[in-house]
Amino acid sequence: MPISRRTFLKIFGSGLAATGLTEVICKRSGWAASIPSAKIKEAQITHSICPYCGVGCGLVAYTKNGKLVDVEGDPDHPINQGTLCSKGQAVFEVVTSPRRLKKVRYRAPGSDHWEEKPLDWAMQTLAQRVKATRDSSFITKSPGGVTVNRTEALASIGGAALNNEECYLLAKLSRALGIVYLEHQARL
Repeated sequence: MPISRRTFLKIFGSGLAATGLTEVICKRSGWAASIPSAKIKEAQITHSICPYCGVGCGLVAYTKNGKLVDVEGDPDHPINQGTLCSKGQAVFEVVTSPRRLKKVRYRAPGSDHWEEKPLDWAMQTLAQRVKATRDSSFITKSPGGVTVNRTEALASIGGAALNNEECYLLAKLSRALGIVYLEHQARL
């Protein structure tokens, strides 16, 4: 019995309608009713990039009430197409691990213990040390008398977790400080 195109479309359309109404018509009962809904239901979706290597795999992060509830590979990303390596699958732990440091820890030279310091103190101390190192090692003229305005006591290295704009800003800051040793390693 040949099926006409019109009959095929009617059957196909009825099947789609029945599939869409399954939740309304067929209520879950027994053990199936006790299964909770997915934890990512009604979660806010954020697309990101994996921070581990230079490949740049896409991630989808799901958050509820400001808390991360799940991280998966992005199926629409051209590089990983929804898959993740073992490091990428563990990216959820970067945020949720109880061992994650959330405060600045500092160990003074010669000390045997770590102290907690405020972030403002750490940023100011770092800036002061960079400036002191730059000022103490700044070279204005080469031995031949050529103006060079550089320091060879500082270096800058970028990594794969930086995007183009961050690399640009890092290079500009490094050159403004007179840093000669400026590198980028995509495998870090």
